[in-house]
Amino acid sequence: MATLPQPISRLIDEFSRLPGIGPKTASRLTFYLLRMPEEQSVALGDALKILKSSIITCKRCYNLSDSNPCEICRDLRRDSTIVCVVEEPLDVLALERTGEFKGLYHVLHGAISPVEGIMPQDLRIKELVERVGNEPIEELILATNPNLEGEATASYVQRQLQGKPLKITRLARGLPMGGDLEYADEVTLTRALLGRSSM
Repeated sequence: MATLPQPISRLIDEFSRLPGIGPKTASRLTFYLLRMPEEQSVALGDALKILKSSIITCKRCYNLSDSNPCEICRDLRRDSTIVCVVEEPLDVLALERTGEFKGLYHVLHGAISPVEGIMPQDLRIKELVERVGNEPIEELILATNPNLEGEATASYVQRQLQGKPLKITRLARGLPMGGDLEYADEVTLTRALLGRSSM
C-alpha cells in the first residue's frame, strides 16, 4: 500500500483533530486544498494565523472579539439593564441572528460538567457575579443549553445570585432538551426568548 507524503498525512491528521471531522472528511479537505489555486491556500493560511493572533476576549462580557470592549458592549443602543448568559460565543451568534434580543451578553465559556472535569471555577461565573454587583443589571436571562450540564449551570448561577435585587429568567422551553443553542433555528430561539420565565 502506498504511503502519503508527510505534509499530506500531517494535514489530514490536523484536520482530523477538529470537531465533527473524521478521517475521510479530513482527507477530502486536504486533497481539495491541494487542487486550490496557490493564492487561495495562502489566504487560508494567513486567515488561520491572524485568527489566533488578533482575537481577544472582551473584558466585560467575555465574548470573542478583535477589540476591547467588543462591538456589542460598545453599542449604546443596546439595553444594558438586561444581560443574557450563554455558554459559548457561538450562542451569542445564534441569538443575534434572531434580531429579537437588544440587551448585552455574558459568555461563560462552557457549562458545569464534573464528568469532563469542568467545575464552576473554570467558567466565568465569578466575573458574572461581580458584574451584577457593579452594573445596573435588572434582568439576567439564563440561556444555557437545555441539557443536564446547562441546567446544572443555570441552577448554580441562580444560587450564586440569590438575594441580589434583580430578576432572573430562563429561556422558555421552545428549545428541545438535549439540544445545543447554536443549532436552533431563528423561530425557535425567538419563541424561547419571548416566552422566558422566572426561575
